[in-house]
Amino acid sequence: MGHGLKCGVAFSFFAVFAAYWYRQQVGNELDSRLETVLSSLLKAERKVDLNRRPRVAVGFGGCLDIVADGVALLKKAGIKPSKNTVHHNYITSEEQLAESFAYFFPPGAASERFISNETLFRKLVKATQGLPRVRWSLGGNAPVMANRLAKEGCEVLMGSRLTPDLIEVLQEHVTVTSKPVDETDIHLILEYSTGAKWGKLVSRRANRFIVHHDSSNPILESLEDFQSQLQQFKPSLLIISGLQMMDNFPFRPGHLEERLRLLQNLMLSTDSATGIHFEMASFVDNKLMNSLFTYVITHVDSLGMNEQELPNLLSMLKGSNITILSDPYPRVANVLDQMRDVYRILNSQEITSTRRRLTRLHVHTLAFQAIIIAKGSSWKNTMSATAKASLTANRHVCGSPNIDTSKAKLIMDDSFSVSREQGSKKIPLKENRPVSCWEEYDYEICVAPVLVCTEVYQTVGGGDNVSAASLVLQI
Repeated sequence: MGHGLKCGVAFSFFAVFAAYWYRQQVGNELDSRLETVLSSLLKAERKVDLNRRPRVAVGFGGCLDIVADGVALLKKAGIKPSKNTVHHNYITSEEQLAESFAYFFPPGAASERFISNETLFRKLVKATQGLPRVRWSLGGNAPVMANRLAKEGCEVLMGSRLTPDLIEVLQEHVTVTSKPVDETDIHLILEYSTGAKWGKLVSRRANRFIVHHDSSNPILESLEDFQSQLQQFKPSLLIISGLQMMDNFPFRPGHLEERLRLLQNLMLSTDSATGIHFEMASFVDNKLMNSLFTYVITHVDSLGMNEQELPNLLSMLKGSNITILSDPYPRVANVLDQMRDVYRILNSQEITSTRRRLTRLHVHTLAFQAIIIAKGSSWKNTMSATAKASLTANRHVCGSPNIDTSKAKLIMDDSFSVSREQGSKKIPLKENRPVSCWEEYDYEICVAPVLVCTEVYQTVGGGDNVSAASLVLQI
């Protein structure tokens, strides 16, 4: 072997070794970085000690969730991938189901739709039988939030109608206001992971497409029972959720307004010392959104939503049509600007005269948590609450109370601009102080990175868990 060849072999060996060593160093650096972020977030979460059991009332809805692999389920039910990506307000046929799934699946946008065709819905439920990794769980915004609130140390009153076996899986500090029912509604959760393929379509991020044929939750059946027990319970916080069930539901004329007016009366009769939070969801019906603005949104102190629901609400507030799809990976600056706009519009003079002033806004995205709190309001511990929201996102999606950094990654940028405005300050992500908080005008903003779970156990209920956990530290 010639001298040059020997050198070449030695050099290529050295190059491979150097590349391997570099990768190891980078890997070790990333591991220790994640560990530092995690321990700092845990420290921030632990700063607040709950020395009492806060009383929280939460409504509405309740169902049995059947969680299945969306692509496998559609395949088994014989629903073929559609070349047409069409958004339907509600689903009447297999063709419309395929078109709707094709619309939301590639960007990985969460969605929930009513299937008016009972035969089709039963066919889908039947197709879950025998599929691998199918899970049954307690569903509906109120039960999911109630369980999280109780787990985090609250005494909870819940407006929901559930079967005895579903009541059994509730945490012990949850009281259900309605009598048990014989049969509960089923919601099908079609989950999928990042990079999942359906025909030629590929999802950009893990999410779910929810379908149901539910006629009791859209009319808020548990509302009257909930109202009759609410004043006696004396909660520090009232949470309203589950109203997306009303979206494109075939109400008889005037029935939607009738139910929302009753809900509004409940909110108006709530003691002013009790905070009211509204957890938003996927809404596509303009008429419903406008009704929610009139009857609900202007009567709450706090709003919770994700990166899809924020631009949706903002476009409605600005008088344009709802944005059905938005960026699944928004930049921090974009989200903060949209939050400022929502906060400003909802607190403008002509709106606040009616009732409550918005003093809290929480947006949960895959990459980060952001909370705005009005200065001088009664909301406490914003920094710790933002950290807790971030940690809860990982705990819920990974399905474990203990966070394993080998199953997590940071996807938030190493530094972010606080606004898209020219010359805005940039904030670096500091591993030992990962929650960034600062003051502007009459409010404070906190942003925390999420240790994104890489081995997804579940995405459904993520927002409910995150929102509920952060609220616990703020009341």
